[in-house]
Amino acid sequence: MTISVRLSDNDTELIKAYADMNNISLSDLIRNAVLEKIEDEYDLKTYYEAMEEYRKNPKTYTLDEVEKELGLDNEI
Repeated sequence: MTISVRLSDNDTELIKAYADMNNISLSDLIRNAVLEKIEDEYDLKTYYEAMEEYRKNPKTYTLDEVEKELGLDNEI
């Protein structure tokens, strides 16, 4: 799929220079930037949901308690 983006000349030059400086293609740079943005927003949303749940029930567990609950052996 092809997607077009309108950029000013200054933005275009800045983006090209950044891609060149990092030895990556414009396509890879833009794809990675967009995917990182989506991932960051998803992570932030997940964080807020987890914090809301924690505020409702602020019970925490130690690593030993979690390992015991899951039947994991903490020895290497």
